[in-house]
Amino acid sequence: MGVQQENYKVILVDDEPIILRSLKMAIPWNDLQLDIVGEARNGEAALRLISESSPHIIISDIRMPVIDGITLMKEVLSRNSKLIFIFISGYGEFEYAREALRQGAFDYLLKPIDHEELTEMLTRAKARLDQQKENDQLLHSVHMLSLLARERMFAEFTLGNPRPLQHLQWLENSELEGDYFMAVVQLDDYASLTAKWSAEEKRLWLFAIRNITEEWSMENGGLTVFPFHNGEWIILFPGSLSNEKVSLGENLTRSIKRYSKLSCSVGISRNTRGIDQLSTIYPLAAKALYQRFYSGQAGVYIDEDKLIPGSREIKYPKELEAALIDSIRTLNLERMLTLFDEMSAFIEVQAFPKEIAERLIIEMVVVLYRQFEHLNLLADWSLDGLLGKLHTLETLNEMIDALKQEFREWMLQSNKTVTREDGRSVIEKAIRYIDSNYHKDLSIEEVSELADLSISHFCTLFKQISGYTFLEYVTNCRMEKAKYILQNSNVKVYQIAPLVGYQDSRYFTQVFKRATGKTPTEYREQNAKEVN
Repeated sequence: MGVQQENYKVILVDDEPIILRSLKMAIPWNDLQLDIVGEARNGEAALRLISESSPHIIISDIRMPVIDGITLMKEVLSRNSKLIFIFISGYGEFEYAREALRQGAFDYLLKPIDHEELTEMLTRAKARLDQQKENDQLLHSVHMLSLLARERMFAEFTLGNPRPLQHLQWLENSELEGDYFMAVVQLDDYASLTAKWSAEEKRLWLFAIRNITEEWSMENGGLTVFPFHNGEWIILFPGSLSNEKVSLGENLTRSIKRYSKLSCSVGISRNTRGIDQLSTIYPLAAKALYQRFYSGQAGVYIDEDKLIPGSREIKYPKELEAALIDSIRTLNLERMLTLFDEMSAFIEVQAFPKEIAERLIIEMVVVLYRQFEHLNLLADWSLDGLLGKLHTLETLNEMIDALKQEFREWMLQSNKTVTREDGRSVIEKAIRYIDSNYHKDLSIEEVSELADLSISHFCTLFKQISGYTFLEYVTNCRMEKAKYILQNSNVKVYQIAPLVGYQDSRYFTQVFKRATGKTPTEYREQNAKEVN
């Protein structure tokens, strides 16, 4: 059963009380779904009443004391062009009536008032208001669809997966053709926070932080904001703000602290250009955040292409780090332990002093811990405890053995928690949810939250098990439903679009043709069954 539409509001303006009484008595206001919310005897009083009651329709005498009807209309329409004015005029006021129509009046009628004519006029006025509301809702839906798809596009590029979103090239991303940089905003102690929050509290807190971040970004020159991992948001800035990186980060952390009372840190990348570079600069901005773990405090950290502290010759082993991250993502214990041996050999060959070796190991540990965190694999594991233990050890072999022992326990526990079969059941649950809610404005954030997985882990697991990316599966599901409706009903194409999750029927037609090679009309003509 649909939600009952609220009545449109009407005010009456005339200096003759008898006309006001007759209008109230003779017009079937309830049948027209219109409510009289006020009366005024002159234009000045009407102006105040309009400001207070926000009506949709004004029925007004054209000649009134203080402020006449045309002056009243011009003043009000300058503030809200969608208001409908219907004027009442005398036989000697045709010139005023014609002027009123030129200035934007909906219609006029002559005295003595023909109530049937006015009723017909109000019916047309209500139809216009209905159309305006429908148009506003459509524009809002298209705007929201554009924002949602734009977020997904940026997130997929940041993950390094541009291919699934090639069909979204209609989205404008020209702002990334010039120089830009990335800020990764992350709540401090996110794991301990979520341990305290209920699922509903977590949703509300993340929603609040997102709103704060979006509003702050709009006020401070950000290009776009989108959530990435749980408890983490990405803001893109134009390169013209490069000299303000530190002040922007500090301003943002203060704003989040002020309005949410939660502490966060910001990692900021170097400048780049091109949307395809999002996946390159994200690890740089995220890595800058790791500095907070051994600085011991929240703050703003800038990515710089610099050497390991204390060394002028050896850079950080990025390929080894990437391989270790992949071993965690795939829960490959044997590979991870082998890579720890390779890290030991790397440090030994370079003959690093203990301080530099410890610093490198700590940075690597933080990176790997964060990977467990992103995959929602953490239990009651203490990063601080491991870092403190490493600091007390004297030799490289002792440190590597400690890493192996700790991460072996973490990995084995994770394998128990997230077995392949468990992963399959989680994705099957997500698929059932999509199949039941394909007609809604589904977001990957919403479904990954349902699966209790980070967005990046959900994307990987969903593709491994279903064979589709999230967006491909949702689109395919919607297209199959659309085909069934086209084959088995006479429902018009523009009516099918919202039934399968698209508020814009033209966009639905584009997606359908891309998926099937035919427009919905062509598909129906070739495949429709006889419908009674």
